[in-house]
Amino acid sequence: MALETVRSGIGGLDAILQGGFLNGGVYIVQGEPGAGKTILGNQLCYNHVAQTEGFALYVTLLAESHARMMAHIGAMSFFDPEAVPDRVYYVSAFRVLEEEGLKGLVTLLRREVQNRNVSLVVLDGLVAAEETAGTPREFKKFIHEVQTVAAVSASTMFLLTSASASNIPVAAEQTMVDGVIEMRLRLYGRRSEREIIVHKRRGGPFLEGRHSFLITGDGLCVFPRTEALLARPTPGDRAPAFRVMTGVAGLDDMLGGGLIGPSPMMVVGPPGIGKTTLGIHFLGGCSAKEPGLFFSFYETKDAISRQARQLGSPLAKWLETGVVDYVWQPTTDGLIDDVAARLLDIVRRKGIKRLFLDGVDGFVELAVEPERVKPLFTAITNELRALGVTVIYTHEDDVCVTGGVLPLTGTHLRGASGIAETIILMRYAELRSELHRFVSVLKARNSHIARTLRRFEMTDRGIVVEPDNAGAEGVLEALQSGFQPQRGD
Repeated sequence: MALETVRSGIGGLDAILQGGFLNGGVYIVQGEPGAGKTILGNQLCYNHVAQTEGFALYVTLLAESHARMMAHIGAMSFFDPEAVPDRVYYVSAFRVLEEEGLKGLVTLLRREVQNRNVSLVVLDGLVAAEETAGTPREFKKFIHEVQTVAAVSASTMFLLTSASASNIPVAAEQTMVDGVIEMRLRLYGRRSEREIIVHKRRGGPFLEGRHSFLITGDGLCVFPRTEALLARPTPGDRAPAFRVMTGVAGLDDMLGGGLIGPSPMMVVGPPGIGKTTLGIHFLGGCSAKEPGLFFSFYETKDAISRQARQLGSPLAKWLETGVVDYVWQPTTDGLIDDVAARLLDIVRRKGIKRLFLDGVDGFVELAVEPERVKPLFTAITNELRALGVTVIYTHEDDVCVTGGVLPLTGTHLRGASGIAETIILMRYAELRSELHRFVSVLKARNSHIARTLRRFEMTDRGIVVEPDNAGAEGVLEALQSGFQPQRGD
């Protein structure tokens, strides 16, 4: 029999909890001052009355005054002044706690919950109740009585406390409640991230580990760890494999007739080699039935539109008409899980079938924990494949072939096979005073590829790949004949 749950109304938090909180459950929310507990408590109240016919009670002990609290949350979008005091009722219980102790506090809670038919309660300042208790046994008895009130009234209760994080999750009272949630602010060098951790949740599974959140004008915005949220891709009938043209005829020829879709391709190469231009070719092949997305960390929409017009690419028109969406995400600041969530949200809402992500390095720059990038991208790739999206990623790598150096020397592709089914390498070769461009297909699953190195040029119509490897052979023979570029050549 499934247990009845109460949703928080915060999408990311409900996803972490795999549905929400148990109806009639008691939860401890713990964190240092400034972690965001009071905002969360108020957001839970207003979301609850907005999405149900229930009533909410907010009880303060040693917390800021109600007037100051209302001033702080009044500008947030979840706040509804018309809900106060009929649907959301505030009570200060500190005087009751001082004069009547924990017994008086329980009596107050029971009375207010019954008289107002409350279905959600926030008690802000649990640490004051703990300090009032004469013994640990008395405090545990108080928690037990709070649980009784919650169970009898079917009210979900949240106990907010700023007790030391060292108590998580072994304090005796935390073994009694239905869930323990920790909120914290962590520093990474000069950067910081807010994190939320579910240490315990009775009644079902939840996403473990640290999850990021922001405090915005909408309150808490929670972003589950992408690799945990997408551990299993969205189920569905996988479409039969089909060919997708990159828009560069010579490259499609090397791939045996184009990409096999839906699948991911990684394009690796140094700055200026033509990776972004390849993306313009690729998205130029979109249509109203096959919409696309250009997701960039480095170029603005105006810059790409200008380049597309110069190349005569249909992409310029698609950007104007909305057939291709454009997202520019600066790498100066941001949460990696927020970026991943927005990317997948656009793909799902717009039914995107072609995605060009320029480039993977932007995620690396945003990540405060670089080791997360590979599992995160693996999860994103699996989800995009399940959604029927053919995607091209770019990765910047300084590859330049000079006299006698093997063509793949200096290429860093460790882990790429777990992300991409097709890997394209674009690189320069320095011969005398000229830089030559080469392209090769390192792998392409389920395709008969041309295992040759071909030279290509950047023209006023974009990338043109030579039909065979004769030009590349000539340059490499000159390199391997013993020619060594001299300083000043």
